Amino acid sequence: MTSTPLQTVQAYLAAYAARDLAAVEPLLAESVTLRDWKIRVVGKAAALAETRKNFDAVQHLRIDVLAAYERAGGVAAELAIVIDGQDTLHVVDVFEFGADGRIAAIRAFIGRGD
Repeated sequence: MTSTPLQTVQAYLAAYAARDLAAVEPLLAESVTLRDWKIRVVGKAAALAETRKNFDAVQHLRIDVLAAYERAGGVAAELAIVIDGQDTLHVVDVFEFGADGRIAAIRAFIGRGD
């Protein structure tokens, strides 16, 4: 992969908002870890299955990036995720990258909008 970690995160978030599992898949490392306030899964197949469940539970997603911070091997992004035009989740996602430039871990932390 030739993109920067921030560009990869932007591509991931765009694919996620579009509910495009085929576009999410190549961005993830085989041994990716996905963790949020409810679940923890390890491995690309498990992460994609969890992502599919999230996609199936909603009709429309909008992800607003409120702030993003990049460091060597990682990105943190403060997000407002609007679900079906009604509910808004405020989260911080922390992304870690493998040597191949793919996402090796995503840790999501729920917050507040104020």
